[in-house]
Amino acid sequence: MLAAGSYHCLDDFFLARIASAAVIDPPQPAGQPALIGLAEARAAQQRIHPRVHRTPTLSATTLGELFGVRLQLKAELFQRTGSFKPRGVFNKLLTLPAADLERGLVSLSAGNHAAALAYGATALGSHATIVMPATALATKVAATRAYRGEVVLTADDLLDVCQQIQHERNLVLVHPFDDPMVIAGQATVGLELLEDLAELDAVLVPVGGGGLISGIAAVVKAERPQVTVIGVEPVGANAMTRSLAQGSPVRLDRLDTIADGLAAPFAGAHTLRHVQAFVDEMVMVEDQAIADALRLIMQRCKLAAEPSGAAGIAALLSGAVELPAGARVLAVISGGNADPAVLKRLL
Repeated sequence: MLAAGSYHCLDDFFLARIASAAVIDPPQPAGQPALIGLAEARAAQQRIHPRVHRTPTLSATTLGELFGVRLQLKAELFQRTGSFKPRGVFNKLLTLPAADLERGLVSLSAGNHAAALAYGATALGSHATIVMPATALATKVAATRAYRGEVVLTADDLLDVCQQIQHERNLVLVHPFDDPMVIAGQATVGLELLEDLAELDAVLVPVGGGGLISGIAAVVKAERPQVTVIGVEPVGANAMTRSLAQGSPVRLDRLDTIADGLAAPFAGAHTLRHVQAFVDEMVMVEDQAIADALRLIMQRCKLAAEPSGAAGIAALLSGAVELPAGARVLAVISGGNADPAVLKRLL
């Protein structure tokens, strides 16, 4: 991590980051997952725009002053179904053959992807079955069912159960994050924030399975390589950090975080490759920092974020990430599907 006091000005700091960053357009090694680029992201934007909201970028001046930065928030909690997930879902579904939609869809999710897939499937005349953990928030299960999704609750491995149902029913798997079309859909968040902000030094992105940061980082680095992209994971759900250290996707034996939207039990081959290529830094935050950040977002910004959406602010609050005074920073508030009982306990 770079200390804020080590550089004389913002330009010195961020130029140093550029010099040490990964290659922006690395070659595609044989057998490696392909990287998406601007062409795929812009095609996704054209494809999905009638189906999703263009969410606002909001200033958070008083909150930024607490951290000594000029802070903006990308309010994905205002997206359809309450999170960024419909972007990737619609980009995937709108590129499927009609016969695949007719067969029906299946996936696994702790909640936000579940609701998005159920919503997208219903909107396009298909049907989705989503495997969710037995511990999933009741509100997210109810939302998925309200969008006419079939929910299968299980205490077993989600991916194993999902694949079993896929084969038994001959359904089409729509992966929650490890799919180039899903990543390209999430990349539209990056396109929008770049359109909104002419000046930007750093982007803070919550990381679960890595689909959101993969898409954002790919377009940000293609358009403005000088911008620092930082991923934020809970300490108790750090599959991407461990995967980076190992050099291959890691599956976690245990998840322990209040940020259920970031509790992916594994990183994917596609998302790991994008993070390796485009992300400058990964940091981890404790649940207490997430809870404190959630409280600040509600008090100072009047936004009802869920714990997952507060991860970027938690990184600033806890000192997990250090940026020079006056840095122009955007934090992605990735969702707002908070359970009232959880909020009551945290706040």
